[in-house]
Amino acid sequence: MRVRTVWRLPALVLSCLWLGLEPAGTALGAAAELGVRHRIDVTVSAEPDAPILSRLRGAKGEVSFTVRLSANSKESKFFGMLRPSFPDIVVPDGAGKPLVQQTKLWEEEVCHQRRGLPKVTVTQLGGHFGEREGRIEISAIVRHIGVLVPPDELTPGIKLDQGSDSFGLFYAFRAQTRNSRLNVDLKIYPIDCFL
Repeated sequence: MRVRTVWRLPALVLSCLWLGLEPAGTALGAAAELGVRHRIDVTVSAEPDAPILSRLRGAKGEVSFTVRLSANSKESKFFGMLRPSFPDIVVPDGAGKPLVQQTKLWEEEVCHQRRGLPKVTVTQLGGHFGEREGRIEISAIVRHIGVLVPPDELTPGIKLDQGSDSFGLFYAFRAQTRNSRLNVDLKIYPIDCFL
């Protein structure tokens, strides 16, 4: 009796396959699998005690920085250095206003499986504000093992609170310069999509 019961289920499955019927859950029209794409936005601001805010309000300047980005999945692979530049910045009157408004830095084109957030690191920041003798030069880099600490050290990877805005949920990270007191804030948006 037991032998017959054990063989009934495999015989039923084989009969269904032979007749062209598919097992439940794989029928045509089943729901597509949910994946993700990522978008990265950037904002540049100054701390309230930044030298440019105390000495150069209303002055013009420019900022550029380098971002190392690694975003790899089975469906898409990206590794590279992004080098955005923002000329013609005007130093705001107060600390609450950003030097660079939120701007899209990078966005994935391919939907892929969920495999975590892209790895993003600001490795250097440079620029200048003001003119002639009142000019302030900014040159900040990340500390490296075996090399002297740079005069204006850049500290990347400061985790900020996650939040949401008009683009959706985001995870935020900050890179901050020690002496010039500038912040580069990166927002990573996971965007749902279908594979």
